[in-house]
Amino acid sequence: MEIIGYVAAILIGISLGLIGGGGSILTVPVLFYLFGLDAFIATEYSLFIVGISSAVGSFSYFKKGLVDLRTALIFGIPSIISIFLTRLYLVPLIPSDIFRIGDFILTRNIFLLLVFAGLMILASYKMIRKNAAIKTKGQNGKYQSFLAAGEGSAIGVLTGLVGAGGGFMIIPALVNLLKMPMKNAVGTSLVIISLNSLIGFSSSAGNAAIEWRFLWSFTAIAVAGIVIGSRFSRKIDGEKLKPAFGWFILAMGMYIFFKEIFL
Repeated sequence: MEIIGYVAAILIGISLGLIGGGGSILTVPVLFYLFGLDAFIATEYSLFIVGISSAVGSFSYFKKGLVDLRTALIFGIPSIISIFLTRLYLVPLIPSDIFRIGDFILTRNIFLLLVFAGLMILASYKMIRKNAAIKTKGQNGKYQSFLAAGEGSAIGVLTGLVGAGGGFMIIPALVNLLKMPMKNAVGTSLVIISLNSLIGFSSSAGNAAIEWRFLWSFTAIAVAGIVIGSRFSRKIDGEKLKPAFGWFILAMGMYIFFKEIFL
């Protein structure tokens, strides 16, 4: 199972490098189901893995001038604040056993996995559907920036809660709200994801014992994947691969939902 998990780490990195998001949505299920980590620890590790991988992936885009730092700040600052508050105050409040109905006990692990499954289903929808431009007639740049900042805050809460980077929501916002070209959106998304994830990790790293050797090993493999994905992105249109990857994410999300509720 661990060998499969490390292969999945490469795929996570390739996805981040190729389409700027989506791969991080697999990190928590891989850590939980294949490596047997606690769900809370898996979200913590995911933030570190996704943060480092995205930082490495953004470097090549930065060299090509495909990163908009101003937009990264507009999106990133509200998101970082939300992540910090979520990891520091909201997540520790979730009890080990939330409630019981008959023989079913909603534990913190199950709750986090169900939230994650819902997020995966949402991500799959955004990947499968054809991109549709949001109508912005009559909306000025300040209003669009305000919407982007608001979405950044919402993404920050989700990132802090379940450890996902949120690239599948960031990229559509950058393209549709701020009219950013796709390549620039991917590069800028990687910077935002990196900042969000690493600050989220650092804000709550003291709440759990970290197995640094394993964490760095998994991260190194994911980084290798993101380098491969970045190279492929020069020859392969990541947008064409999104629907197929979206169906895979949908199947994974449904599997997690039914496994945790009915099995």
